[in-house]
Amino acid sequence: MADLTPLFQPKAIAIVGASNKPDKVGHIIVKNVINHGFTGKIYPINPKEQEIAGLPCYNSLLQVPDKIDLAIITVPAKACLDVMEDCGKVGIKHAVVISAGFKEVGSEGLELEKKLLFTCKKYGIRMVGPNCVGVMDTNTPLNATFAAGFPLRGDIAFISQSGAMLISIMDWSKTIGLGFSRVISLGNKADLNEADFIEAIAEDPLTKVVLCYIEDVHNGRHFLDVVSRAAKKKPVIILKSGTSQAGAQAASSHTGALAGSDLAYETAFTQAGIVRARSMTELFDLATCFSYQPLPKGDRVAIVTNAGGPGIVASDIIENTGLSMARFDRETLEALRSYLPAQANIYNPVDVIGDAKADRYAFALEAVLKDPYVDSVVVMVCPTAMTDPKAIAEEVIRLHKKYPDKPVLTAFMGGATLAEGAKRLTEARIPVFTFPEPAISSLAGMVNYVRRSDNTPEGEPIQFDDVDKNAVKAIFYDVIRDRRNVLLGSEAAAVAEAYKISAAPIKLAISPDEAVALAEEIGYPVVLKVASPKIMHKTDVGGVKLDLRNEKEVREAFIEIMENVQRYLPNVIPYGIEVSQMMPRGTELIVGMTRDMQFGPLIAFGLGGIYVNLLKDVSFRLAKGITPGEIATMIAETKAATLLRGYRGDKPADMMSLIDMVARAAQLILDFDEISELDINPVFAYPDGYSALDVKITIEF
Repeated sequence: MADLTPLFQPKAIAIVGASNKPDKVGHIIVKNVINHGFTGKIYPINPKEQEIAGLPCYNSLLQVPDKIDLAIITVPAKACLDVMEDCGKVGIKHAVVISAGFKEVGSEGLELEKKLLFTCKKYGIRMVGPNCVGVMDTNTPLNATFAAGFPLRGDIAFISQSGAMLISIMDWSKTIGLGFSRVISLGNKADLNEADFIEAIAEDPLTKVVLCYIEDVHNGRHFLDVVSRAAKKKPVIILKSGTSQAGAQAASSHTGALAGSDLAYETAFTQAGIVRARSMTELFDLATCFSYQPLPKGDRVAIVTNAGGPGIVASDIIENTGLSMARFDRETLEALRSYLPAQANIYNPVDVIGDAKADRYAFALEAVLKDPYVDSVVVMVCPTAMTDPKAIAEEVIRLHKKYPDKPVLTAFMGGATLAEGAKRLTEARIPVFTFPEPAISSLAGMVNYVRRSDNTPEGEPIQFDDVDKNAVKAIFYDVIRDRRNVLLGSEAAAVAEAYKISAAPIKLAISPDEAVALAEEIGYPVVLKVASPKIMHKTDVGGVKLDLRNEKEVREAFIEIMENVQRYLPNVIPYGIEVSQMMPRGTELIVGMTRDMQFGPLIAFGLGGIYVNLLKDVSFRLAKGITPGEIATMIAETKAATLLRGYRGDKPADMMSLIDMVARAAQLILDFDEISELDINPVFAYPDGYSALDVKITIEF
């Protein structure tokens, strides 16, 4: 891990391109560093000035008499190369390049950025940017940016790939009293990127929550390794804009078609334990809740409200977001019944009715906070004539201090009438929302984070020693020599066999007589399928015949398939006809794979057969590092799991054999990077074992 301490806590800073002109970035940065409390040494660098902001100015970094920890560079892009060379010569190891004019402007800028990065690597300099706003640390304090103002001190770190968004958020945050520990503008990410900063901030004791706005990820596999470790230490919340096109382009297989454009990021974030935000509003709602409140112990939510309708709405949202409505114990119900008016509802949601004052809210809130079957509480207030929002807020604050281990969120459903109470809650670090939806959505994000942290699937990735890699290499060699990318069914079945994936035996026949001989060798009944890499969906052209039980049926089926292909696809010449064993029916499943350019292969599991793309009952995981426990969780996420457990009297399927199959498929695609797509569909699951009926493999070199 890179030591970024000098970047956030430097003892001496040089500002190259410092200026006396108020409208210049170099002037604004000097003033920001001075005005926001930096106590270290500051060295403005500008050969045209003698003094800037009362500080002596130097012609170049080479003339500064002291050791410099951090260089802030604001000179024109082409001049940055010489400045970075000077940084290296005087031993500066950290630099923030504010200057624009690099890869964001085109190919000439990209070449300039490559040269700048080369210089950094030559001298071991870690660089932020170029084309960035800068960095802040409110605890140092350090404001090495050209943003207007400085955020409040807090425990949220914010990493942003968009400089404009970062500046806007810093300005907005003061209006709601939100504080930050560190703020980083990534810029072009030529050197340091989001993974480097997340890794460093995970070790920062003054940061409780990590927020990121990113548009892409550099080195997806490294990113996942880093963030997976970081997310075990503190919440990492990411808003990812844009989508990966890798999944959308891979549509020749069922798995590719199911893999939407954003699927790889969604899957990767889930496995890494990242909390994903879908909007800027949600990003900072989540940040506020994680920062202000303790983590919930479970998913059981209680609602205290003075209006029945909003309570019902909130109950629906709780169910729809995967949370549970808390069920109170007897003591809680008896206490509520003894104190609240007869018209009140003592069951969850607790309705203290419209004439409730602060004392009634306080009694109900304390009763549910004490309940051992309540993990968190949402307090809702509607502005009736009897409502005293400030007094209610004070009671919420008092009781949250008394019961600090349970999160309390509020929805003050109004405007000016409730503003004073909402302000008091915000000052006391209790999240306030106008409506229940964002409050409960944020609570669900907290619960999901805890679930992932507490329920990491057990076990280590399985490494099978009984596979035959050489056999697969030989098959792929023959396919490439034949100038094909798609394996024939018989070849794909041989690959499955080499990895001990139980598949129906498939043999290739080039004549009716050979088909009959193979059918008798395999044993009736059999299935005949056309063998051609150009025909992906064989049933659409009459290329499949099922349940053939004798020589006559096999001969007729062979001839009919060839005639069908000739009629529908006259330009396609089949390699022959594949003969395979007709397997007894089981629960139809699909196991597949598609490869993402950032995160590597994704493996899929779900309901298979002809309805796979219609029902889309599929769960995805990254193949790398997948464990038996993760596979079991993956299976449990699908509707197929209900069938596999035994449905309407059917015997349950052999789950261990299915987990073994998925693990073997994962090892196959990790062992052979040339596999671009894999579809095993359908797989028949049985009470004892399984059988893969159709295996499709596409390779690329």
